[in-house]
Amino acid sequence: MRIDDRPVKSDIIIALGSYDIRVAERAADLWNDQYAEYILFSGKSGNLTRGKWKKTEAEIFRDVAIAKGVPENKILIETKSTNTGENIRFSYRLLLNRTNLPSNIILVQKPYMGRRTLATFQKQWPGSIGKLYVTSPQITLLNYPKSEVGDLNDVITIVIGDMQRMDSYAKLGYQTFQRIPDDVWSAYNILHRSGMYNGHLV
Repeated sequence: MRIDDRPVKSDIIIALGSYDIRVAERAADLWNDQYAEYILFSGKSGNLTRGKWKKTEAEIFRDVAIAKGVPENKILIETKSTNTGENIRFSYRLLLNRTNLPSNIILVQKPYMGRRTLATFQKQWPGSIGKLYVTSPQITLLNYPKSEVGDLNDVITIVIGDMQRMDSYAKLGYQTFQRIPDDVWSAYNILHRSGMYNGHLV
């Protein structure tokens, strides 16, 4: 589920909003390391942030990036999207209306959502691009839990829900097909059947 492409200097960094501000921190670090001239933060709210903040995900992420030294005039925000598909489509529209469309893009997302974000981008981005790099906060699974995102059981519950979406959303046409290895699918089924981690299923 995780993709850790080695970023290459690109036209823009697009970070997808969520409950995890470490995504914004990763995007800001990439900007500070001169991987792109601009950052676009995308997100209004989703299942896990609805009612959490008084601002949109994109605005919260912008504030995090500014605190890490990114100038506000180097940040674009998209504040209407409520799911990953909308993140991609609405970001495209914003860029189409405001700037030349980027050729090379760095996508920043939570670690366990890298592959699903790639699959969604491949289906939902209307235009063609040169290179796409997917990255995430450099955190292991055991170090991922914290008060803002929940304990390990909470994280496993979210991961199980995302695994289900990777399969079902491809069948619904929301994203491209991604092969799930047999051992990974077997582990998913064991956890699913346990009934302990089904709180984020669709």
